[in-house]
Amino acid sequence: MKLLDGAVDHGGSLGRARVLFPNAVLPFVDLSTGINPHSYPLFDLPATSLSRLPEAARGRELTAIAAGTYGVPSPAHVVAAPGTQILLPRVAAQVRPGKALVLGPTYAEHARAAAIAGHRVTEVSDFAMLAEADLAIIVNPNNPDGRIIERDRLLALAAQLRAKGGLLVVDEAFMDVGPREHSLAGDVEQGGIVVLRSFGKFFGLAGLRLGFALSDAPTVELLETQFGPWAVAGPALEYGIRALANIGWQADMRASLLKASARLDALFGRFGVAVAGGTTLFRYFSLADAAGLFSALGEHGILLRHFSDRPHVLRAGLPGSEEEWQRLESALAGWAMRRDDGVREIAR
Repeated sequence: MKLLDGAVDHGGSLGRARVLFPNAVLPFVDLSTGINPHSYPLFDLPATSLSRLPEAARGRELTAIAAGTYGVPSPAHVVAAPGTQILLPRVAAQVRPGKALVLGPTYAEHARAAAIAGHRVTEVSDFAMLAEADLAIIVNPNNPDGRIIERDRLLALAAQLRAKGGLLVVDEAFMDVGPREHSLAGDVEQGGIVVLRSFGKFFGLAGLRLGFALSDAPTVELLETQFGPWAVAGPALEYGIRALANIGWQADMRASLLKASARLDALFGRFGVAVAGGTTLFRYFSLADAAGLFSALGEHGILLRHFSDRPHVLRAGLPGSEEEWQRLESALAGWAMRRDDGVREIAR
């Protein structure tokens, strides 16, 4: 992986899918991301959200609502940005270049962003090793396997890092559907902690480019200064304000996603593919024929997330319509039939 040579491979690229599967049935059913296929309801935007620069007061309204929704002490602990991706190197630069440890395997952009900020980056699998870092990065719930690190363990690590001027970054991009009792959002005023929250994944509006950094007030003020005015576009402000305030929609969606993820588990399970982790927005599978399953479904226009450095695992998002569910079932049945025929042939 070349950390400084552009963004690394991610899910969600239909252009790449067309190259990999030129004869696939179209349109693609894109299950390669963890983005909610049932987005927050679209609404008519005020014309001024496009024709005028965003008003500062509207930005303050957004951060106030985000503070309440995410459970931070006050709006002074929230900075809004055009997506969390742009925050990554800025947050990593909050400590002097040193030793950055990323708890992996996980979302690859954290390592790249830390390297951009001048850190020596290593991915580690042992949580205890993170105490040796100047900058420690954890994705919680983790992408792609859904691993959870408990809040008490995170706070103890944050205290160790804070004592030596270090920083703990916790990416809670999927905490909207995770165990919120393990979120550090309510603890950021202690200092030495930055929590990242993504808007687009749970609300299904990734194209809006909206995200938040939650931290102590001085860190938030510094990040805001780096962004300057009008960092968040008018349409993103409008959707953020309305969606984050709609607690009823959020509760209903969490219940709906729980049912859909259980349905996905049952569907894959019928064909001998057991779930190994994930969240209600994506499921994680580990199997010997992961590459074969990825290719077989891709040929049918069903795009899963395959990992070149972990060829035995797959991640699958949720179908968005009954037609997509039926296409997935049909493609899985075809793959299972060929697999079983191959097993019988070997047995002869």
